[in-house]
Amino acid sequence: MCMTDIKLNHLAIVVDDMEAALDFWRESLGLEQSGEIDSVPAEEVDVAFLSLGDARIELIQPTTDDSGVAKYLAKRGPGMHHLCLEVADLEAKLKALSARGYELINETARERDGRRYAFIHPRSTGGVLLELYEAAQVDRGADGK
Repeated sequence: MCMTDIKLNHLAIVVDDMEAALDFWRESLGLEQSGEIDSVPAEEVDVAFLSLGDARIELIQPTTDDSGVAKYLAKRGPGMHHLCLEVADLEAKLKALSARGYELINETARERDGRRYAFIHPRSTGGVLLELYEAAQVDRGADGK
């Protein structure tokens, strides 16, 4: 696997209070929020992104009490949720990981707003929930972001 086609997209932090989290990350640390808080009904979360160099921090807050993120928050409390790596060819990466016996949470890519993503189970990654993300071509400007 060539490492040059993989880059950090974001680090996700699960929060129980989006406004308090934004106060810390945006107001206290001075990170710039990119866009508004966005509702993602398919994942039952609200998300906010903060710019951090070439990557971002994603704050995620569950919108229901029985979603996967809500259960994670109830069990582990607020904190690091997942690491997201951007790949050039998501399907190829999923096939390669599956062929090597790694446990995929999503056997096929999910899609949202022209972006494709899939999760790899923490049992296969040394305890880290891993999201692989393939940005739509429209997402990538001259700087590759």
